[in-house]
Amino acid sequence: MIKPAKLFLAIMSLTAFSVPTLSWATNGYFTHGNSIAEKGMAGAGAAYSQDALAAATNPAGMVWQGDRYDIGAAIFSPMRKYTVAGAPNPPPAFSLAPGTVDSDNEAFLIPQYGQNWMLDSDSSIGVSVYGYGGMNTEYPAGGGPGTFGAGVAGVDLAQLFISTTYAQKISDSASWGVSGIIVYQTFEAKGVGSFAQFSLDPASLSNNGGDSSTGFGIRLGVQGEVAPGITLGASYQPEIDMGEFDKYAGLFVGNGDFDIPSTWVLGLAWHISDSRVFVVDVQQINYTDVPAVSNSITPLTDGSCIPAPPAGPGAGAGCLGGSAGAGFGWEDMTVVKLGYEWNTDDTWTWRLGYSFGDQPIPDSEVLFNILAPGVMEDHFTFGFTRALDSDSDFNFALMYAPSVSVSGPNAFDPTQTIELEMNQYELAFGYSKRF
Repeated sequence: MIKPAKLFLAIMSLTAFSVPTLSWATNGYFTHGNSIAEKGMAGAGAAYSQDALAAATNPAGMVWQGDRYDIGAAIFSPMRKYTVAGAPNPPPAFSLAPGTVDSDNEAFLIPQYGQNWMLDSDSSIGVSVYGYGGMNTEYPAGGGPGTFGAGVAGVDLAQLFISTTYAQKISDSASWGVSGIIVYQTFEAKGVGSFAQFSLDPASLSNNGGDSSTGFGIRLGVQGEVAPGITLGASYQPEIDMGEFDKYAGLFVGNGDFDIPSTWVLGLAWHISDSRVFVVDVQQINYTDVPAVSNSITPLTDGSCIPAPPAGPGAGAGCLGGSAGAGFGWEDMTVVKLGYEWNTDDTWTWRLGYSFGDQPIPDSEVLFNILAPGVMEDHFTFGFTRALDSDSDFNFALMYAPSVSVSGPNAFDPTQTIELEMNQYELAFGYSKRF
Protein backbone atom coordinates (compact mmCIF):
# COMPACT_ATOMS: atom_id res chain seq x y z
CA MET A 1 0.00 0.00 0.00
CA ILE A 2 1.30 3.47 -0.91
CA LYS A 3 1.77 5.67 2.15
CA PRO A 4 0.20 9.17 1.99
CA ALA A 5 3.58 10.90 2.46
CA LYS A 6 5.08 9.05 -0.52
CA LEU A 7 1.97 9.73 -2.56
CA PHE A 8 2.21 13.42 -1.71
CA LEU A 9 5.85 13.55 -2.89
CA ALA A 10 4.90 11.73 -6.07
CA ILE A 11 2.09 14.12 -6.95
CA MET A 12 4.25 17.14 -6.12
CA SER A 13 6.93 15.85 -8.50
CA LEU A 14 4.34 15.17 -11.18
CA THR A 15 2.84 18.62 -10.73
CA ALA A 16 6.23 20.33 -10.85
CA PHE A 17 7.03 18.69 -14.18
CA SER A 18 3.55 19.49 -15.49
CA VAL A 19 3.50 23.21 -14.74
CA PRO A 20 4.82 24.34 -18.14
CA THR A 21 1.94 22.54 -19.88
CA LEU A 22 -1.05 23.27 -17.65
CA SER A 23 -3.85 24.52 -19.86
CA TRP A 24 -7.08 25.67 -18.29
CA ALA A 25 -9.28 27.96 -20.31
CA THR A 26 -12.80 27.41 -19.08
CA ASN A 27 -13.89 30.54 -17.18
CA GLY A 28 -11.37 32.91 -18.66
CA TYR A 29 -8.23 31.10 -17.54
CA PHE A 30 -9.74 29.71 -14.31
CA THR A 31 -10.86 26.09 -14.20
CA HIS A 32 -14.58 25.30 -14.13
CA GLY A 33 -14.07 23.10 -11.02
CA ASN A 34 -11.33 22.02 -8.65
CA SER A 35 -11.77 18.53 -7.17
CA ILE A 36 -13.07 15.60 -9.22
CA ALA A 37 -16.34 15.61 -7.26
CA GLU A 38 -16.81 19.35 -7.87
CA LYS A 39 -16.04 18.91 -11.55
CA GLY A 40 -18.96 16.48 -11.80
CA MET A 41 -21.24 19.30 -10.55
CA ALA A 42 -19.83 22.04 -12.82
CA GLY A 43 -17.52 23.25 -10.05
CA ALA A 44 -20.18 23.97 -7.39
CA GLY A 45 -19.01 23.28 -3.84
CA ALA A 46 -18.71 26.41 -1.67
CA ALA A 47 -21.44 25.09 0.62
CA TYR A 48 -20.92 21.39 -0.07
CA SER A 49 -17.32 20.25 0.44
CA GLN A 50 -16.49 16.64 -0.37
CA ASP A 51 -12.72 16.05 -0.23
CA ALA A 52 -9.26 17.42 0.54
CA LEU A 53 -9.32 19.73 -2.50
CA ALA A 54 -12.17 21.66 -0.84
CA ALA A 55 -9.78 24.45 0.17
CA ALA A 56 -9.45 25.54 -3.46
CA THR A 57 -13.11 26.60 -3.30
CA ASN A 58 -13.82 27.09 0.42
CA PRO A 59 -11.24 26.36 3.14
CA ALA A 60 -13.99 26.14 5.77
CA GLY A 61 -15.06 22.80 4.30
CA MET A 62 -11.81 21.00 5.14
CA VAL A 63 -12.67 20.36 8.80
CA TRP A 64 -15.61 18.13 7.77
CA GLN A 65 -13.42 15.84 5.64
CA GLY A 66 -11.66 13.83 8.34
CA ASP A 67 -8.26 12.21 7.79
CA ARG A 68 -7.88 11.51 4.08
CA TYR A 69 -6.05 12.13 0.85
CA ASP A 70 -7.31 12.63 -2.70
CA ILE A 71 -5.25 12.24 -5.83
CA GLY A 72 -6.45 12.84 -9.36
CA ALA A 73 -5.72 13.99 -12.87
CA ALA A 74 -7.62 15.52 -15.76
CA ILE A 75 -7.09 15.11 -19.48
CA PHE A 76 -8.11 18.49 -20.85
CA SER A 77 -8.66 19.10 -24.56
CA PRO A 78 -9.37 22.64 -25.85
CA MET A 79 -9.94 23.12 -29.60
CA ARG A 80 -9.05 26.69 -30.61
CA LYS A 81 -8.93 28.52 -33.91
CA TYR A 82 -9.21 31.98 -35.41
CA THR A 83 -10.50 33.16 -38.78
CA VAL A 84 -9.53 36.37 -40.55
CA ALA A 85 -11.85 37.81 -43.22
CA GLY A 86 -10.92 40.73 -45.45
CA ALA A 87 -8.03 41.40 -47.80
CA PRO A 88 -4.83 42.72 -46.22
CA ASN A 89 -3.90 46.36 -46.70
CA PRO A 90 -0.41 47.82 -47.16
CA PRO A 91 1.49 49.47 -44.25
CA PRO A 92 0.97 51.38 -42.08
CA ALA A 93 -2.00 49.01 -41.61
CA PHE A 94 -1.08 45.92 -39.61
CA SER A 95 -3.07 43.28 -41.51
CA LEU A 96 -3.31 39.55 -40.95
CA ALA A 97 -3.38 36.88 -43.61
CA PRO A 98 -6.97 35.86 -44.43
CA GLY A 99 -8.09 32.33 -43.59
CA THR A 100 -8.56 29.97 -40.65
CA VAL A 101 -5.73 28.75 -38.43
CA ASP A 102 -6.08 26.05 -35.75
CA SER A 103 -3.89 26.00 -32.66
CA ASP A 104 -1.70 22.99 -31.98
CA ASN A 105 -1.52 21.50 -28.45
CA GLU A 106 -4.96 19.99 -27.92
CA ALA A 107 -4.40 17.57 -25.02
CA PHE A 108 -3.00 18.22 -21.55
CA LEU A 109 -2.56 16.09 -18.43
CA ILE A 110 -3.26 18.11 -15.27
CA PRO A 111 -2.69 16.49 -11.83
CA GLN A 112 -4.11 17.46 -8.44
CA TYR A 113 -3.59 16.39 -4.84
CA GLY A 114 -5.09 17.09 -1.43
CA GLN A 115 -4.52 15.75 2.07
CA ASN A 116 -6.25 16.56 5.34
CA TRP A 117 -5.35 15.75 8.95
CA MET A 118 -7.67 16.20 11.93
CA LEU A 119 -5.88 17.92 14.81
CA ASP A 120 -8.79 17.06 17.10
CA SER A 121 -12.52 16.58 16.66
CA ASP A 122 -13.04 20.30 15.88
CA SER A 123 -10.03 21.40 13.83
CA SER A 124 -7.90 20.29 10.91
CA ILE A 125 -4.92 21.18 8.79
CA GLY A 126 -4.59 20.30 5.13
CA VAL A 127 -2.62 20.75 1.94
CA SER A 128 -4.22 21.18 -1.50
CA VAL A 129 -2.25 21.33 -4.77
CA TYR A 130 -4.01 22.50 -7.94
CA GLY A 131 -3.43 24.65 -11.00
CA TYR A 132 -4.88 27.30 -13.29
CA GLY A 133 -3.47 28.56 -16.54
CA GLY A 134 -3.76 30.03 -19.97
CA MET A 135 -4.63 28.30 -23.19
CA ASN A 136 -1.12 27.19 -24.21
CA THR A 137 -1.82 28.32 -27.76
CA GLU A 138 0.53 27.57 -30.62
CA TYR A 139 -0.39 28.70 -34.12
CA PRO A 140 1.91 27.18 -36.76
CA ALA A 141 3.52 29.34 -39.40
CA GLY A 142 2.86 26.71 -42.06
CA GLY A 143 5.86 27.78 -44.10
CA GLY A 144 4.64 31.37 -44.15
CA PRO A 145 5.23 34.43 -41.98
CA GLY A 146 2.97 33.21 -39.17
CA THR A 147 0.00 34.82 -37.41
CA PHE A 148 1.68 38.16 -36.67
CA GLY A 149 4.45 37.89 -39.25
CA ALA A 150 7.03 36.63 -36.76
CA GLY A 151 6.82 32.84 -37.07
CA VAL A 152 4.99 30.39 -34.82
CA ALA A 153 2.80 32.42 -32.41
CA GLY A 154 1.36 31.56 -29.02
CA VAL A 155 1.49 31.95 -25.26
CA ASP A 156 1.78 29.52 -22.36
CA LEU A 157 0.64 30.66 -18.90
CA ALA A 158 0.55 28.17 -16.00
CA GLN A 159 -0.18 28.83 -12.32
CA LEU A 160 0.48 26.27 -9.57
CA PHE A 161 -1.25 26.81 -6.20
CA ILE A 162 -0.05 25.10 -3.01
CA SER A 163 -2.59 25.84 -0.31
CA THR A 164 -2.06 25.07 3.39
CA THR A 165 -5.33 25.28 5.30
CA TYR A 166 -6.43 25.52 8.91
CA ALA A 167 -10.15 24.98 9.52
CA GLN A 168 -12.20 24.91 12.73
CA LYS A 169 -15.78 24.11 13.64
CA ILE A 170 -17.81 26.94 15.14
CA SER A 171 -20.65 24.62 16.07
CA ASP A 172 -21.95 21.17 15.14
CA SER A 173 -22.97 22.52 11.73
CA ALA A 174 -20.75 25.55 11.00
CA SER A 175 -17.05 26.20 10.41
CA TRP A 176 -14.48 28.71 9.25
CA GLY A 177 -11.14 28.26 7.50
CA VAL A 178 -8.12 30.10 6.18
CA SER A 179 -5.60 29.03 3.57
CA GLY A 180 -2.09 30.36 3.12
CA ILE A 181 -1.26 30.05 -0.58
CA ILE A 182 2.05 29.82 -2.41
CA VAL A 183 1.71 30.50 -6.13
CA TYR A 184 4.32 29.62 -8.73
CA GLN A 185 3.60 30.72 -12.28
CA THR A 186 5.38 30.38 -15.60
CA PHE A 187 4.93 32.21 -18.88
CA GLU A 188 6.25 32.14 -22.42
CA ALA A 189 5.33 34.13 -25.50
CA LYS A 190 6.49 33.64 -29.06
CA GLY A 191 5.76 35.05 -32.47
CA VAL A 192 4.82 38.56 -31.32
CA GLY A 193 8.11 40.26 -32.17
CA SER A 194 6.40 42.23 -34.93
CA PHE A 195 4.92 44.45 -32.18
CA ALA A 196 8.46 45.62 -31.24
CA GLN A 197 7.73 49.12 -32.54
CA PHE A 198 5.05 49.44 -29.82
CA SER A 199 7.19 48.10 -26.95
CA LEU A 200 9.27 50.05 -24.42
CA ASP A 201 11.64 47.07 -24.23
CA PRO A 202 11.62 45.14 -27.52
CA ALA A 203 14.32 42.75 -26.30
CA SER A 204 11.91 41.55 -23.60
CA LEU A 205 8.87 41.10 -25.79
CA SER A 206 8.91 37.71 -27.50
CA ASN A 207 10.74 34.41 -27.97
CA ASN A 208 12.70 34.60 -24.72
CA GLY A 209 11.79 31.12 -23.48
CA GLY A 210 9.99 30.41 -20.24
CA ASP A 211 10.02 32.79 -17.29
CA SER A 212 8.66 32.32 -13.76
CA SER A 213 7.51 34.26 -10.73
CA THR A 214 6.17 33.54 -7.25
CA GLY A 215 3.67 35.11 -4.89
CA PHE A 216 1.85 34.56 -1.61
CA GLY A 217 -1.83 34.94 -0.81
CA ILE A 218 -4.72 33.84 1.39
CA ARG A 219 -8.24 32.51 0.99
CA LEU A 220 -10.86 32.92 3.75
CA GLY A 221 -14.05 30.92 4.06
CA VAL A 222 -17.12 30.16 6.18
CA GLN A 223 -19.71 27.42 5.88
CA GLY A 224 -22.74 26.50 7.96
CA GLU A 225 -26.27 25.17 8.13
CA VAL A 226 -28.79 28.00 8.37
CA ALA A 227 -31.99 25.91 8.34
CA PRO A 228 -32.70 22.19 8.36
CA GLY A 229 -31.20 20.82 5.14
CA ILE A 230 -29.93 24.23 3.93
CA THR A 231 -26.20 25.05 4.08
CA LEU A 232 -24.57 28.31 2.97
CA GLY A 233 -20.91 28.86 2.17
CA ALA A 234 -18.73 31.78 1.16
CA SER A 235 -15.05 32.38 0.46
CA TYR A 236 -12.84 35.23 -0.69
CA GLN A 237 -9.34 35.33 -2.13
CA PRO A 238 -7.82 38.83 -2.40
CA GLU A 239 -5.60 39.75 -5.33
CA ILE A 240 -2.22 38.00 -5.08
CA ASP A 241 0.83 40.14 -5.81
CA MET A 242 3.24 38.19 -8.01
CA GLY A 243 6.84 38.83 -8.98
CA GLU A 244 7.45 40.22 -12.45
CA PHE A 245 8.17 38.29 -15.61
CA ASP A 246 11.49 39.97 -16.35
CA LYS A 247 11.93 38.21 -19.70
CA TYR A 248 8.61 39.77 -20.80
CA ALA A 249 9.01 43.26 -19.31
CA GLY A 250 8.36 44.66 -22.77
CA LEU A 251 5.03 42.85 -23.13
CA PHE A 252 3.06 43.11 -19.88
CA VAL A 253 1.97 46.32 -18.18
CA GLY A 254 4.40 47.65 -15.57
CA ASN A 255 7.55 45.93 -16.83
CA GLY A 256 6.23 42.38 -16.75
CA ASP A 257 3.74 42.51 -13.88
CA PHE A 258 1.15 39.72 -13.89
CA ASP A 259 -0.80 39.28 -10.63
CA ILE A 260 -3.59 36.83 -9.68
CA PRO A 261 -7.04 38.50 -9.69
CA SER A 262 -9.25 38.52 -6.62
CA THR A 263 -12.16 36.07 -6.53
CA TRP A 264 -15.15 35.36 -4.33
CA VAL A 265 -17.78 32.66 -4.29
CA LEU A 266 -21.16 32.29 -2.58
CA GLY A 267 -22.81 28.89 -2.39
CA LEU A 268 -25.97 27.12 -1.26
CA ALA A 269 -26.54 23.40 -0.74
CA TRP A 270 -30.07 22.04 -0.34
CA HIS A 271 -30.20 18.53 1.04
CA ILE A 272 -33.46 17.42 -0.52
CA SER A 273 -33.23 14.06 1.21
CA ASP A 274 -30.61 11.76 2.72
CA SER A 275 -29.61 10.69 -0.79
CA ARG A 276 -30.07 13.86 -2.87
CA VAL A 277 -28.52 17.33 -2.79
CA PHE A 278 -28.86 20.37 -5.06
CA VAL A 279 -25.99 22.87 -5.09
CA VAL A 280 -25.69 26.44 -6.44
CA ASP A 281 -22.54 28.57 -6.53
CA VAL A 282 -22.02 32.12 -7.80
CA GLN A 283 -18.37 32.88 -8.53
CA GLN A 284 -16.89 36.29 -9.32
CA ILE A 285 -13.48 36.57 -11.04
CA ASN A 286 -12.14 40.12 -11.05
CA TYR A 287 -9.86 40.16 -14.08
CA THR A 288 -9.90 43.97 -13.95
CA ASP A 289 -7.57 43.70 -10.93
CA VAL A 290 -4.76 42.80 -13.33
CA PRO A 291 -3.88 45.50 -15.90
CA ALA A 292 -1.92 43.03 -18.04
CA VAL A 293 -5.15 41.11 -18.53
CA SER A 294 -7.76 43.90 -18.50
CA ASN A 295 -6.14 46.92 -20.17
CA SER A 296 -7.43 47.52 -23.68
CA ILE A 297 -5.36 47.39 -26.85
CA THR A 298 -6.41 51.00 -27.59
CA PRO A 299 -3.29 52.67 -26.04
CA LEU A 300 -1.46 51.37 -29.12
CA THR A 301 -3.85 53.19 -31.46
CA ASP A 302 -4.96 56.35 -29.62
CA GLY A 303 -1.62 58.14 -29.33
CA SER A 304 -0.71 56.89 -25.83
CA CYS A 305 2.16 55.02 -27.46
CA ILE A 306 4.32 56.56 -30.18
CA PRO A 307 5.64 53.65 -32.26
CA ALA A 308 9.15 53.58 -33.70
CA PRO A 309 8.97 51.28 -36.72
CA PRO A 310 10.21 48.77 -37.43
CA ALA A 311 12.01 47.63 -34.25
CA GLY A 312 11.22 50.21 -31.56
CA PRO A 313 11.44 51.05 -28.79
CA GLY A 314 8.22 52.98 -28.71
CA ALA A 315 7.63 55.96 -26.44
CA GLY A 316 4.80 56.62 -23.99
CA ALA A 317 3.10 55.04 -20.99
CA GLY A 318 0.61 53.28 -23.28
CA CYS A 319 3.26 51.16 -25.00
CA LEU A 320 3.65 47.48 -24.27
CA GLY A 321 5.44 47.18 -20.93
CA GLY A 322 4.47 50.73 -19.92
CA SER A 323 2.68 51.81 -16.76
CA ALA A 324 -0.58 52.20 -18.72
CA GLY A 325 0.32 49.76 -21.43
CA ALA A 326 -1.93 47.75 -23.67
CA GLY A 327 -3.29 44.37 -22.55
CA PHE A 328 -5.87 41.78 -23.52
CA GLY A 329 -8.96 43.83 -22.59
CA TRP A 330 -10.66 41.16 -20.45
CA GLU A 331 -13.70 42.08 -18.36
CA ASP A 332 -14.73 40.59 -15.00
CA MET A 333 -16.65 37.31 -15.06
CA THR A 334 -19.64 36.17 -12.98
CA VAL A 335 -20.22 32.44 -13.23
CA VAL A 336 -23.30 30.57 -11.97
CA LYS A 337 -22.79 26.87 -11.24
CA LEU A 338 -25.58 24.34 -10.68
CA GLY A 339 -25.01 20.79 -9.45
CA TYR A 340 -27.15 17.81 -8.50
CA GLU A 341 -25.95 14.70 -6.67
CA TRP A 342 -27.78 11.52 -5.74
CA ASN A 343 -26.95 8.11 -4.30
CA THR A 344 -28.49 4.95 -5.72
CA ASP A 345 -26.97 2.76 -2.98
CA ASP A 346 -23.95 2.61 -0.67
CA THR A 347 -21.65 2.01 -3.63
CA TRP A 348 -22.67 4.54 -6.28
CA THR A 349 -22.96 8.35 -6.14
CA TRP A 350 -23.93 10.20 -9.33
CA ARG A 351 -23.52 13.86 -10.31
CA LEU A 352 -24.73 16.28 -12.97
CA GLY A 353 -23.84 19.94 -13.44
CA TYR A 354 -24.21 23.03 -15.60
CA SER A 355 -22.47 26.39 -15.38
CA PHE A 356 -22.81 29.57 -17.40
CA GLY A 357 -21.27 33.03 -17.57
CA ASP A 358 -20.55 35.72 -20.15
CA GLN A 359 -17.09 35.29 -21.67
CA PRO A 360 -14.68 38.14 -20.81
CA ILE A 361 -13.44 39.28 -24.26
CA PRO A 362 -15.11 42.32 -25.91
CA ASP A 363 -15.36 42.20 -29.69
CA SER A 364 -12.99 45.18 -29.91
CA GLU A 365 -10.17 43.13 -28.30
CA VAL A 366 -9.97 40.13 -30.60
CA LEU A 367 -6.54 40.86 -32.13
CA PHE A 368 -4.38 40.16 -29.07
CA ASN A 369 -6.80 37.47 -27.88
CA ILE A 370 -5.88 35.27 -30.80
CA LEU A 371 -3.16 34.33 -28.29
CA ALA A 372 -5.59 33.83 -25.38
CA PRO A 373 -9.09 33.02 -26.69
CA GLY A 374 -10.79 32.43 -23.32
CA VAL A 375 -14.29 32.65 -24.79
CA MET A 376 -16.03 29.71 -23.07
CA GLU A 377 -19.44 30.30 -21.46
CA ASP A 378 -21.43 27.07 -20.91
CA HIS A 379 -20.19 23.85 -19.30
CA PHE A 380 -22.10 20.57 -19.05
CA THR A 381 -20.74 17.99 -16.62
CA PHE A 382 -21.33 14.43 -15.44
CA GLY A 383 -19.58 12.44 -12.74
CA PHE A 384 -19.74 9.60 -10.29
CA THR A 385 -18.03 8.08 -7.27
CA ARG A 386 -17.81 4.34 -6.83
CA ALA A 387 -16.94 3.09 -3.35
CA LEU A 388 -14.14 0.51 -3.57
CA ASP A 389 -14.43 -0.39 0.10
CA SER A 390 -15.45 1.36 3.32
CA ASP A 391 -12.39 3.69 3.17
CA SER A 392 -11.63 4.31 -0.50
CA ASP A 393 -13.35 5.54 -3.67
CA PHE A 394 -12.83 5.90 -7.38
CA ASN A 395 -13.96 9.28 -8.76
CA PHE A 396 -14.78 10.26 -12.33
CA ALA A 397 -15.96 13.43 -14.09
CA LEU A 398 -16.62 14.46 -17.67
CA MET A 399 -17.00 18.00 -19.01
CA TYR A 400 -18.16 19.33 -22.37
CA ALA A 401 -18.14 23.02 -23.27
CA PRO A 402 -19.85 23.72 -26.60
CA SER A 403 -18.31 26.01 -29.18
CA VAL A 404 -18.38 29.76 -28.53
CA SER A 405 -17.07 32.46 -30.84
CA VAL A 406 -16.49 36.20 -30.64
CA SER A 407 -15.93 38.37 -33.69
CA GLY A 408 -14.65 41.90 -34.09
CA PRO A 409 -12.40 44.21 -36.11
CA ASN A 410 -8.64 44.03 -36.40
CA ALA A 411 -7.62 46.98 -34.21
CA PHE A 412 -4.83 47.90 -36.68
CA ASP A 413 -6.86 47.31 -39.85
CA PRO A 414 -10.63 47.78 -39.27
CA THR A 415 -11.40 46.53 -42.78
CA GLN A 416 -10.56 43.03 -41.50
CA THR A 417 -12.71 40.94 -39.14
CA ILE A 418 -11.24 38.41 -36.72
CA GLU A 419 -13.31 35.57 -35.24
CA LEU A 420 -12.08 33.56 -32.25
CA GLU A 421 -13.64 30.17 -31.57
CA MET A 422 -13.16 27.37 -29.05
CA ASN A 423 -14.84 24.26 -27.66
CA GLN A 424 -13.58 21.89 -24.95
CA TYR A 425 -13.66 18.42 -23.47
CA GLU A 426 -12.29 17.14 -20.17
CA LEU A 427 -12.00 13.68 -18.66
CA ALA A 428 -11.03 13.55 -14.97
CA PHE A 429 -10.45 10.64 -12.63
CA GLY A 430 -9.12 10.16 -9.12
CA TYR A 431 -8.71 8.07 -6.00
CA SER A 432 -9.73 8.94 -2.45
CA LYS A 433 -8.53 7.27 0.74
CA ARG A 434 -9.77 7.84 4.27
CA PHE A 435 -7.56 6.75 7.16
